[in-house]
Amino acid sequence: MITETAPPEVQTGKGKRRLDENVLRNLGLVGVLVLLVIIGIITRPDLYSDPEWVKDNIFTILQQASAIGVVAVGMTFVIIGGGIDLSVGAIIALAGVWATTLATQSYGAAGMIFCALLVGLAVGLVNGVLISYGKLVPFIATLAMMVAARGLAAQISGKQTQVSTNTTINDIATTRPLGIPLLVWILALVVAIGWIVLNRTTFGRRTVAIGGNPEAARLAGINVKWQTLLLYGLSGLCCGIAAIMLTSQGTSAQAAMANLYELDAIAAAIIGGTLLSGGRGTIIGTLFGVLVFATITNLFAINNLSTEVQNMVKGGIIVAAVLIQQFRYRSLTQLLKR
Repeated sequence: MITETAPPEVQTGKGKRRLDENVLRNLGLVGVLVLLVIIGIITRPDLYSDPEWVKDNIFTILQQASAIGVVAVGMTFVIIGGGIDLSVGAIIALAGVWATTLATQSYGAAGMIFCALLVGLAVGLVNGVLISYGKLVPFIATLAMMVAARGLAAQISGKQTQVSTNTTINDIATTRPLGIPLLVWILALVVAIGWIVLNRTTFGRRTVAIGGNPEAARLAGINVKWQTLLLYGLSGLCCGIAAIMLTSQGTSAQAAMANLYELDAIAAAIIGGTLLSGGRGTIIGTLFGVLVFATITNLFAINNLSTEVQNMVKGGIIVAAVLIQQFRYRSLTQLLKR
């Protein structure tokens, strides 16, 4: 009887080396965050000298990172599994618009949340079916879904902004249990669940296995098609959660919401250590990646710098992260050949 092989993270020797690499990478990202804070202190000492402003600014950064952080968790699973999802921003827009129609709002907050989650999950599963059973390349399938979902969202909304009149939904963005924004609690819960699922469950081990070597995973008895389908469903579900979070923050939804979220989510996963080729990644690393980008955005905002410069900096960070990954992968390959 053929059994599943354990992923690299749980193998002796190699697993310890991988753990050490993850710790070092995360410490490096913490160092980047500290450096960004130092830059903020140097450029705006008038703001950072106010402890109350610093506290509020930390919560602002965390709130800005909350929705994209939830999406990035789902994206991390997809990339580890050997795929990519370019449709996450469009799925958020479609879920948000569908949840804020007058018909859906008539069912109250529970109806709106259920609708957003259901739409996100359904669209994610459609991606999974096209990729797993339709044998489309993930890039093409999710690119087509990105265009189609945006178009459907525009059709449903009539290209107009739909206002959320439900106070329960709107209050999600302003509620602060124990003094911490509810959006941050939601992000923390999703990250915790994602970490447990990836590192402590069979689902996580299978995700790593199909991303590292899908043929070996198939021979080990893993249903690769079904696992891939579930991964895209998970990504869509995270988009549904993010749709509610963004709707609450803006008290509205529109077809253009969550624009370029797919790039931010992919970038956060990459600089957090997730390999674009699949088979390796960490949820904690992705969270640090999200926080780095959120801090950069905040730093540019308080210094009144243009979005164009901010995007150039982000692009440079992404390129640097990929180059570092390739260099380390080649170095490791050469070491193993010796």
